[in-house]
Amino acid sequence: MASKVETIIESLKDLTLIEASELVKAIEETFDVSASAPVAAAAAAPVAGAAGAAEEKSEFDVKITGFDAAKKISVIKAVKTIMGIGLADAKGKVESEEFVVAQAVAKDEAEEMKKTLSEAGATVVLA
Repeated sequence: MASKVETIIESLKDLTLIEASELVKAIEETFDVSASAPVAAAAAAPVAGAAGAAEEKSEFDVKITGFDAAKKISVIKAVKTIMGIGLADAKGKVESEEFVVAQAVAKDEAEEMKKTLSEAGATVVLA
């Protein structure tokens, strides 16, 4: 059986990206499966309730990815207050390309920080 698998693998190595894409589509249609669904299901299967846990993340990192240049001072003040750092440090962080304001904070706290920073003029993502 291993030789059958090895033969198939060797054949797959010769496929172009377009041919590989067509192969995936044909397998999905022939066997009525989705190439993306089993990966998520397999990852969640070992732990009971893992799918629900993944959706209900409890800790978030608050990250600034940019800011409105006209509101730079407001963003600096908000970062200074949230992070509890000096004005010069806050300015340095805001002027960097991207940075994390807080790590592993509760959902409510992260949402509040995001709201405060967004109102100040920052572009914020929760990760």
